[in-house]
Amino acid sequence: MPDLRYAASLIRTIPDWPTPGIIFKDVTPLLADADALNSVIDAIADLGKDIDLVAGIEARGFILASAVASRLHRGFIPIRKKGKLPYKTHSQDYGLEYGSGTLEIHTDAIKPGQKVLLVDDVLATGGTLIAAIKLIQATGAVVTSVGVLLEIAALGGREKLQAAFPEIAIHAIYIV
Repeated sequence: MPDLRYAASLIRTIPDWPTPGIIFKDVTPLLADADALNSVIDAIADLGKDIDLVAGIEARGFILASAVASRLHRGFIPIRKKGKLPYKTHSQDYGLEYGSGTLEIHTDAIKPGQKVLLVDDVLATGGTLIAAIKLIQATGAVVTSVGVLLEIAALGGREKLQAAFPEIAIHAIYIV
């Protein structure tokens, strides 16, 4: 099975996507390599030993989080873009490096006091993860840690997360 350095080497850089000036990190080659994907899932699953649920952010965060939830025999909670969930929701606006958006979670997705591992593919500016944490907290649940595949350190997302939520551990498998 490949190690995490090999898995990280499969992430490719796409300049000027989705808008000029953005350097996009494409994780799809890593997702296509079964051994690399499994090594990443194992690494993120190691963060969730004392949790009740795994939450993932649309869209690539779903892929990783649902696999981690399955590996840990825990439930998966989707955090979706506005208008995608069919039941009553909590909503949270957020900013990212090339725009803004709104995330939602079902109001009854998580029971108060449950412990949640939050998973996403990339930590960039931190806006999406901050919004997701606020949504989980709106249900009364507790985010114990955040696990991401890739952190783009120059964009300062970790610092924003730590300033907003100093009690939450932040883990990145690969930092660029």
